Amino acid sequence: MQLQLPDTIINTLSDVLKRIQQTLPELRKDTDFSAISYHWKNKQLVPIHQPKMIALDDLKGIERQKEKIIQNTLQFIHGLPANDILLTGARGTGKSSIVRALLHHYQDQGLRLIEIERNDLSDLHLIEQQLIGRSERYIIYCDDLAFNAEDENYRSLKSALDGSLQSGNNPFIVYATSNRRHLLPEFMHENTPVTRVDVPQYNELHPQEAIEEKISLSDRFGLWLSFYPMDQNLYLEIVEHYLQKSGLAYDELVRAEALRWCQSRGQRSGRAAYQFSKHWVGMQRLNKL
Repeated sequence: MQLQLPDTIINTLSDVLKRIQQTLPELRKDTDFSAISYHWKNKQLVPIHQPKMIALDDLKGIERQKEKIIQNTLQFIHGLPANDILLTGARGTGKSSIVRALLHHYQDQGLRLIEIERNDLSDLHLIEQQLIGRSERYIIYCDDLAFNAEDENYRSLKSALDGSLQSGNNPFIVYATSNRRHLLPEFMHENTPVTRVDVPQYNELHPQEAIEEKISLSDRFGLWLSFYPMDQNLYLEIVEHYLQKSGLAYDELVRAEALRWCQSRGQRSGRAAYQFSKHWVGMQRLNKL
């Protein structure tokens, strides 16, 4: 004889199971290595089958940075010693784009990209375990890496980066972008001679050693690439490049509108030029519908 539960109890149990399911982590799945890009989430590689692709030729005004990062990446692809890279500087100047452009350019040579959040960088050893035996070469990419003064996580990152020193055998390399050269906030008193021991910020017995500890984080990256604000001519050159690529003319009207666009945003950058180009191309094509 079967026990028939009332509908109210069944519905209640169903609701309870749904709530429990929401609190549990996702079931671990075998990694789909057919993708060229991944996101590290919940201790596993989540494939990104259609990542945003950027061409290296679209990045203007950063030829020296492109040359250095391409050389380092080619060394890595060919199994030669290569450095982790920290890309720092002004916003919108191509730091993130240049890393993504590498994937577009070298995916046929086995290059892959893994995006990771700052707080997950201590999982580098777990990622390495999942990549054992793979023939591809993986860039582990952390965008907008920075820490505040009270954040102690940077110490675990130092240890993680020390463990990823490239000897030519590791399947991954770390590329990170940041607006801060040393990844941690720096204060005026850190460059002021210590003259009084009763000032709170000078209570450190050896303040210079504390400063050295901050700087030592960025020192874990073997190669630094700096990106600088661009002038008006370069900004307009990028606008012209994207319009010509879309089959549209660049004239005095476009020039004036592009300048108004960057003035309203308070910056001249490759990002602002690209965003204006999307606005202008989209508007012109919409008018023709």
